[in-house]
Amino acid sequence: MHLFIILVSTYVATVAFSILINIPRQALNLAGIVGTLGFLVYWLYLNFVGGYVIANLLGAVVIGIASMQAARFKKMPMILFNIPSIVPLVPGGQAYQMVKNFAFGNSQLGIKFMFEVIMIAGAIAFGFILAESFNKLRLRIPTRNAKRWWKENRKNPRL
Repeated sequence: MHLFIILVSTYVATVAFSILINIPRQALNLAGIVGTLGFLVYWLYLNFVGGYVIANLLGAVVIGIASMQAARFKKMPMILFNIPSIVPLVPGGQAYQMVKNFAFGNSQLGIKFMFEVIMIAGAIAFGFILAESFNKLRLRIPTRNAKRWWKENRKNPRL
């Protein structure tokens, strides 16, 4: 029941942020599902394996791959699904602790939180890069009728 409440809250937060940044109405539900799916992977890895950085990396990879599929399904730009979906993964708590500790003069703890924020943000960015690479690689590999595909596309300079 606890996980269900967390996932519903994540869905609502993602859809609310989507409304805030004026995502088209047709994409709201799918953006919420993509964000919830990415957060589910993050939560499962964090609770059963451990490690914030790898959990954020895996969550970002899942969001990137699911965003590409959602964009193809809805025939909309991928960024409409990427941006609201990363909201549950953003290290806001660590950023707050960093600023608070720097403001109160506790520099050592502030630096610790600063490195956490940098590592998590880097993991999210690298996760999107991995997802984009995976999506491009998957598009280049012919799955059905490979011989016919090769004959049709061998002179195409984009491939």
